[in-house]
Amino acid sequence: MGNVIGIQNTLVWTWRFTWIVCWLPCLANQGALFESDIRPLLREHCYRCHGAKQQKASLRLDLGHTKKVWAGESGPAWIRGNAQDSLMVQLLEDRHADIAAMPYNKDVLPGALIDKIRQWIDAGAVIPETMGIDALQHWAYVPPRRAKIPPVNLSDWPRNPIDFFILSALETEGLSPSTQANTPTLMRRLALDVTGLPPLDLPTDTISDASYLAAVDRLLASPRFGERWGRHWLDVARYADSNGYSVDGKRTMWRYRDWVIDAMNRDMPFDQFTLEQIAGDLLPEASLDQIIATGFHRNTQINQEGGIDREQFRMESIFDRMATTGAAFLGLTLSCAQCHDHKFDTISQEEYYRLFAFFNNQDEPTISAPTQRESRALTQWKEQYDPVRQQLRTLEKELPDKVWNWEKFFDRKDTEQAPEEIRSILTKLPSERTKEDTKKLIQHFKQHDRAYLQVKAHVDALNKKKPRVTTAMVLKERTEPRKTHLLVKGDFTRPDREVQPGVPASLHPMPSVENPNRTDLARWITSSSNPLTARVIMNRVWLQYFGAGIVETENDFGTQGTRPQNPELLDWLAIEWMESGWSLKHIHRLILTSATYRQSSRNRQELTEKDPTNQLLGRQNRIRMESEIVRDVTLQAAGLLESHIGGPSVHPPQPEGVMGLGQVQRSWKADAGRNRYRRGMYTFLWRATPHPALSVFDSPDAFSSCTRRIRSNTPLQALTLLNDPAFHEMALHLSHIIQTQGGTDDRNRLLLGFTRCTARKPTEGELRALLDFVEVQRTQLKDSQLKHTENDIWMDVARILLNLDETITRE
Repeated sequence: MGNVIGIQNTLVWTWRFTWIVCWLPCLANQGALFESDIRPLLREHCYRCHGAKQQKASLRLDLGHTKKVWAGESGPAWIRGNAQDSLMVQLLEDRHADIAAMPYNKDVLPGALIDKIRQWIDAGAVIPETMGIDALQHWAYVPPRRAKIPPVNLSDWPRNPIDFFILSALETEGLSPSTQANTPTLMRRLALDVTGLPPLDLPTDTISDASYLAAVDRLLASPRFGERWGRHWLDVARYADSNGYSVDGKRTMWRYRDWVIDAMNRDMPFDQFTLEQIAGDLLPEASLDQIIATGFHRNTQINQEGGIDREQFRMESIFDRMATTGAAFLGLTLSCAQCHDHKFDTISQEEYYRLFAFFNNQDEPTISAPTQRESRALTQWKEQYDPVRQQLRTLEKELPDKVWNWEKFFDRKDTEQAPEEIRSILTKLPSERTKEDTKKLIQHFKQHDRAYLQVKAHVDALNKKKPRVTTAMVLKERTEPRKTHLLVKGDFTRPDREVQPGVPASLHPMPSVENPNRTDLARWITSSSNPLTARVIMNRVWLQYFGAGIVETENDFGTQGTRPQNPELLDWLAIEWMESGWSLKHIHRLILTSATYRQSSRNRQELTEKDPTNQLLGRQNRIRMESEIVRDVTLQAAGLLESHIGGPSVHPPQPEGVMGLGQVQRSWKADAGRNRYRRGMYTFLWRATPHPALSVFDSPDAFSSCTRRIRSNTPLQALTLLNDPAFHEMALHLSHIIQTQGGTDDRNRLLLGFTRCTARKPTEGELRALLDFVEVQRTQLKDSQLKHTENDIWMDVARILLNLDETITRE
């Protein structure tokens, strides 16, 4: 009998083991299928009617992280293992007798997509979160691992590990990479991407690997690098020079902007970069620069309207800091948990307010933050001021004795000439006088002491000459901590239970410390155990170089975001970055020296057919330059660019009437001298009335964190380049350069102008078209009664060259 039972147990466990070995990988594969194919399909075609906002027929299809049955008024959406009889498939195939085809009033889904749904349902309709299997956890919450370098067939193409990942994906689809871009295009691309400025000299027709690598290192070491990549971070930090809301008052914030530029140029390790911005004021013996860094979270709007509830807008600022922290470092939509548990990601409302607690214990002071020049001037002033001020203090200490001596020897004439108030005090005995009497008596004597008045006048004169010092808006930890409560429906007037600082349980734990603060939060964000931060930042760097991130939804790494196009590459970059000591320049160098980056951007038929959106990167992407860089490129072409780095924001020319568009009427006086021609990133940014030449080229509004700029293409952009007063002035200067430096020959003039704008020589066809334009203009000039001159012809040529698509595009 015992043998029989033993045999039965053995059979049972054999069956269980077989099931685990054979079916668990299938479940994992189907779970991956849901994340990669099924959930995106549902999101695109179904969530509008059956998602969080509305549930037609009581059916909701976005409940992947719960154990609820996906069923509505007509029953379950599917039958696991039976796609043929599943309601969802019947409706998608329009073979239900009573219910209209789905998607409702939309085109029928392609057969390939319906086949994927069939395959998923027939395999058991596996939804990863409901399986309780660690391997099926959302990809972004699993710590990155350094993937092995994949094998490739075209072994002589890769230049570093990045290329192996890209080439492997291309070869899997039967594609090959593009050839290297020609030298002028590649060198202009390199200079624009690293410094935001085109090369000053026309590159040679050929360039060696050694010369290219030297150019990469030279550009990464340029102080222009900090301006270019600092601008990207300032978008994330929602930097502006005004307070926002309807009043939109002016603020002094540029010291934080300059801190970012300097940190980028010094290649400050990103963990330190994060620590100083989130908690610089809490560091031991914090320097002025580290305190200025906390301006990162002072970029919030400030409401200056009368009658507001200050506590309400203090809370609004913290909500903004939460959203920015989530977007900047974690790639999570934290704000979705402000009023209730996050509907898609595993972040509860209580966890939201535990994170909130880290930002609820600060004051928001404005401090003196002198620059080096201001510090030197202040030191020189103090060397003059301090001795005189000390002399005055000595005289003030001597005044009581002087008054007593004066009283002992004054005569009746002194009494008669004194004011009535002083005469009444003098009639009292010293023991009868109050402190106020003595004070008034000393004050009267001061006004008649010739020695005191002389020193006082000197002090007053020096005070008027005291150098002005720049201020900075910063954070400062309170000595008396505030209590943080969960807010019912996110309403600051409805506090619920008290919560303590903490982090979401779905991510890595924070080391146990008593009374954790922002320092602990910053170190938790950049912990090597954090599965998100390194991926998020590497994806954002990749986006700037290729126009799209490896994860398309660069601001959402949660379950509603897209999966990585090349997850192994993203994880390899994340690990490589952390192991390099969080050096961003190390990653820049890797990307810039890769064969992937150096590819031509020319389209190819086979790429269009198999990869129309270039997700596999079989070529480079053409990218319209950002608003500030459009200005910088045209300034440099016109020979006007002012190279000074940092300092107060400036006011270049802009059309009249712009400042009248806000609630408060303000003036805009265009700067004269070098400030008129500063780089675009230094233009004073009013939130309510931004500079139109920046706005028209899609500059962010700075009301919230911007992790990716949109790129539009509108007629207003061409009209701006042609007619905006600043660009008109640039065209005037470019035409002067063309005429004075290009000689008298039209061909040479056009070669010079075209090269200054595009960093390459024109083709013969392009040159012919420009020569024809000049000839037509001259003919019209001869036949015209108007007083046009040769200068007008070359002014028109300059306007055309500055308006070329290639001038404002990174190839």
